[in-house]
Amino acid sequence: MPASDHAALYGSGPTFAALPPESSRYETARAVVLSVPYDATTTYRGGARDGPRAIIDASREMELYDVELECEIAGVGIHTTPALEPHLGDPAQMVERVRQAVGPLLADGKLPILLGGEHTLTAGAIVACAAAWPDLALLYVDAHADVRGPYLGARYNHASALRLALEDAPLRGSGRGALGEAFSATSPIGSQAPAGSPAPSPRSGVVACGVRSMAQEEATYIKDTGLPVVGAERVAAARRAGPGALEGLWAETLAYLGPPGRPLYISVDLDAFDTGIMPAVGTPEPGGLDWYEVLGLLRAASRRHPIVMADVMELSPGEGPVACAFTAAKLAYKLIGYALVAPDRAHPAPRTGALPQGASARQGPRHGAEGVAEGAAPPPENSALER
Repeated sequence: MPASDHAALYGSGPTFAALPPESSRYETARAVVLSVPYDATTTYRGGARDGPRAIIDASREMELYDVELECEIAGVGIHTTPALEPHLGDPAQMVERVRQAVGPLLADGKLPILLGGEHTLTAGAIVACAAAWPDLALLYVDAHADVRGPYLGARYNHASALRLALEDAPLRGSGRGALGEAFSATSPIGSQAPAGSPAPSPRSGVVACGVRSMAQEEATYIKDTGLPVVGAERVAAARRAGPGALEGLWAETLAYLGPPGRPLYISVDLDAFDTGIMPAVGTPEPGGLDWYEVLGLLRAASRRHPIVMADVMELSPGEGPVACAFTAAKLAYKLIGYALVAPDRAHPAPRTGALPQGASARQGPRHGAEGVAEGAAPPPENSALER
């Protein structure tokens, strides 16, 4: 490395938003971007493994000042981890690897932002979050229902992502019935529920929005379990009726999450957007949501629930213009802003679940209830999990 007096001659590394070291150190950053370049179960158009890097590359061209929130969101500090190394032996092991990566970030009081990669990965992140917050709620924004059973011989696959989360995560429905079975939060992914297990009995605490495609078995599952689904056609009808109708629909949608104040996981599959905005996805569907509709839903959610983690999934950058990667980067940045900066955001309660073994729950004065663990160290720069 050149002498420090020549450091200004060199560009920064591949950090989200091209943040300098003083704004991206793990120890002081409140948000952590975790890239997972994996798409082994993709069944139509591949390339989601290239999504995380494309999003980070595009983020380097963003303006840091956010017009809506009237501030630079990056002021909270955003750390970018090395990419998680794919596990090529078994999708269940890859989902487990995500769980193992997310748990310590939560224990250190960070807001993890997961960049995918296929949507299957979300299940591991939700399991980790549910271990810390047993009353976790889930807002799932997607063009597809994602509640298939084993698909093409694999229980862990992108067509079953929401069902996997419901079956594997120890979520609770505000004392009014489980969102999923009461599996051990410390058990490895893949050991919780065998294929063919009875469907869980929801549903307070989860809602899917933007859905406009499903298989017959998924329609039956939704009917049998009472899973709340707000279809894209309802969003389109509210759009035609005017802003007041959209606000009413978002209020109805978020009511499915249970009482205000429950910690919230937000998962966004980019195919929820209309293909005119977001063609760069592996499974495009016509008739999707527009940019401001999605932002309106997410902002409304942040007012009602503290966001403890979010993901942006399924960008296949080779299938569309670079504007798609930029849109995904901007969405991730907005999610950080809604969770940590928005003046009307809900604030999280302390964790009530178990922390990963060996983790500290010390509350740091900088982050309050989201404190940094004693002796917290960043993910290693060169590790077995790094690509």
